[in-house]
Amino acid sequence: MVRFSRRYIFCASHRLHVDTLSEEQNRMAFGKCNNPHGHGHNYVLQVTVSGPVDPSTGMVLNMATLDAAVRNTVLDRFDHQNLNFDPLFAAQTSTTENLCREIYHLLVPVLQPVFLRSVRIEETENNFFEYSGTIPAVSAA
Repeated sequence: MVRFSRRYIFCASHRLHVDTLSEEQNRMAFGKCNNPHGHGHNYVLQVTVSGPVDPSTGMVLNMATLDAAVRNTVLDRFDHQNLNFDPLFAAQTSTTENLCREIYHLLVPVLQPVFLRSVRIEETENNFFEYSGTIPAVSAA
């Protein structure tokens, strides 16, 4: 198995806010990210896939195939949009943690038969989030 990663950039805005919390609780939880007018990020998305190397092409996945999948599934949907208006965030807060998880789940079916290893999103130069699918339950020994 070989891993192949590629980076993409998209810009989006959001407001971190939970309707069931008071205005004060939202300010305490989210600080300046609770600004009623929202705020934006230049997100850096890294998609990592893995699979066997195709003996005829020498590749795990053609770069153009990955680019098209990410463009059609993620970039066209989220670039220059307010995440709060996307149906994925109607019932959950538009945190980058949730965005990372949702992008992973959007990409899994369109990248088959290769395995989507992880999705990583850099929100700022100091913050990044990575999701690798559901973590299996660990039994208590």
